[in-house]
Amino acid sequence: MKVAILVDGKERDEIPARGLYKTKVKCSNGTTGSWNYNEWDLKLNNITEETKCNLEFTSNLSEEEYQEYLEAGVNKRRNTYRGRNITDLYENGELFKQIQDCSFKDIYVGDYIKTNKNNHEVTWLIADLNNYLHSGYTDLKECHATIIPATPLYDSKMNDSDTTGVVDTNLKLTPLGSETEKGSIGAYVGSNMKQKVLPDILKNYIEPVFGKEHIISYTNLLADQSDPNRSNQNGVSTGDYGGASSGWAWYDSKIDLMSEVNVYGSTVWSSSGYDIGIDNRQYAIFGLKPEFINSYGTTRFSYWLKAVAYSTAFASVARDGVATASDASSSLGVRPRFLID
Repeated sequence: MKVAILVDGKERDEIPARGLYKTKVKCSNGTTGSWNYNEWDLKLNNITEETKCNLEFTSNLSEEEYQEYLEAGVNKRRNTYRGRNITDLYENGELFKQIQDCSFKDIYVGDYIKTNKNNHEVTWLIADLNNYLHSGYTDLKECHATIIPATPLYDSKMNDSDTTGVVDTNLKLTPLGSETEKGSIGAYVGSNMKQKVLPDILKNYIEPVFGKEHIISYTNLLADQSDPNRSNQNGVSTGDYGGASSGWAWYDSKIDLMSEVNVYGSTVWSSSGYDIGIDNRQYAIFGLKPEFINSYGTTRFSYWLKAVAYSTAFASVARDGVATASDASSSLGVRPRFLID
């Protein structure tokens, strides 16, 4: 097969570097071709030895048209489960380049990275691509991959006692867009999980692997108040099974638990709308491979979700696949999410 290359009307021996080019592909002998903007490569069908292709690049493609081509490629990768080991892309830095240039050239949902840092052997999954784009109090504009561990990192409690209310009256935070402290906080934001366990995981499991420079700080609308007398998803407002989250605010974050919607695609035990915020879309990996909700390979597991269920419990995923709720002092798996670029 022979290929002739024209760049702005001039013959070239090599394909030009990625840029704002419109392309035309004309081939002989029944061969058809197209230019893949995400991989920046020529795609051909029905190739024969006698095939000749003329590939023409003209530098008059608009930035908007270019982004449309890239977006089509990202959507393909978001809707295709591949499940390939891409540890080599992580190790040579190509993974971060392909995310930052928004091409996601060789990254698909379900691909995984295996690491062993600080004696923590972890398999990290690509859960979704660009799924939080333009979300947040501060517009998230960076192309990103959403990462989750294939299995929980370890077991822990949401709180030391069975409560979703205020567990430490000294916890006070200043929500984004406010000059005053929120006061005593509870629900997910005030939990031991959010205040202590997740920061430990970020420091000891995630930053040593991905580096602080690649972990995105985003703004998330999180439940920070819980009312034991508020009616929840069961219509109960009193007793052990009454109560619901009752307030929220925007907070800077780098790591969070997933919501029920992220996992199941809908709410089940989430007590109110305050539990959801920007976590209102199912991750592509769980739509494509629903068995990954509670298992990976032959391993089954249970883990926490971030929603208040009622006054004494948070939502969780059971090892048998049941959407459930667990007492806040129960010890379940911690399977957080974070974003990288």
